[in-house]
Amino acid sequence: MADAMDAGRRFSARLDLAGGVIEMSHGGGGRAMAQLIDELFCRHLDNPLLAQQNDQALFTPPPGRLVVSTDGHVIAPLFFPGGDIGSLAVHGTLNDVAMAGARPLYLAAGFILEEGFPLADLERIVASMAAAANAAGVPVVTGDTKVVERGKGDGCFITTTGIGVVPDGVEISGDRARPGDAILVSGTLGDHGVAILSQRESLGFETEIGSDSAALHGLVAAMVEAVPDIHCLRDPTRGGLATTLNELARQSGVGMQIREAAIPIHPAVAAACELLGLDALYVANEGKLVAICPAAQAERLLAAMRAHPLGAAAACIGEVVEDPHGFVQMETRFGGQRIVDWLAGDQLPRIC
Repeated sequence: MADAMDAGRRFSARLDLAGGVIEMSHGGGGRAMAQLIDELFCRHLDNPLLAQQNDQALFTPPPGRLVVSTDGHVIAPLFFPGGDIGSLAVHGTLNDVAMAGARPLYLAAGFILEEGFPLADLERIVASMAAAANAAGVPVVTGDTKVVERGKGDGCFITTTGIGVVPDGVEISGDRARPGDAILVSGTLGDHGVAILSQRESLGFETEIGSDSAALHGLVAAMVEAVPDIHCLRDPTRGGLATTLNELARQSGVGMQIREAAIPIHPAVAAACELLGLDALYVANEGKLVAICPAAQAERLLAAMRAHPLGAAAACIGEVVEDPHGFVQMETRFGGQRIVDWLAGDQLPRIC
């Protein structure tokens, strides 16, 4: 993005953001690409590091250990209740960085645009991305734009990379769950996946279900301040809670025991899943997290989570157990036991 910027450049005619479309020349490295970057991307994403106009962003990191994460976003549809691909691209990567207990510092963004994509939709996406980044306090400081021929893309794909810093004394990793630890979730599950599916399939529900897409690093900071010895954090995106717990069980070499009655699920989401034959445990989330901590610290951590707006519906849903097989098991509402296995196949494709 920055490789074609020139703040002093003037063009004979401005972009037609209301009725224009992406053309192959917008990715060709010439005048049209420079104009797209100046008049759309840089106008919305402007910040001092992006304004350096280099092929990279140069900065001095603060003390601590650096964390980096990258994420591709191919969601369909591009716009959905509670967000769009622009805000999602910001939130998804910030959350991956935050799950190490890190404070996110900067974002980079790569856009793959399809020839013929409306400039009005692109501006809406970039404006949403800018608003999400500004609200999170994490600027997009460098990026790239490519254009593919009509029919060889699907409108807009976005890849974002985030860099953050972990303070000394914080050791959060997927391999640190220990038998006896408590398992907590920050709120209701399945909201994002059901919101996307309802929009994609034009399903009407009595209560509109919105995505839970949100940046979680503020919640994580409050949690780490309250309980520095959090063992694991993970955001249950693709594959939902079930897949996340299986991942952590495998990494740590333990089992998990959860209670169905303790898992918070919005009634509208539960009803939609029942109607559509879905299991809410496997439905994606974009603004929730799973935390594992020593049992003695669970109530303190739960109180800190509930004191934050993004953790108001937090709950303790189970505990880590010894199990050489690494099974995740659930006590059902009827008092029985069931294995909560890995997701087989793709329950909801292109969910993020």
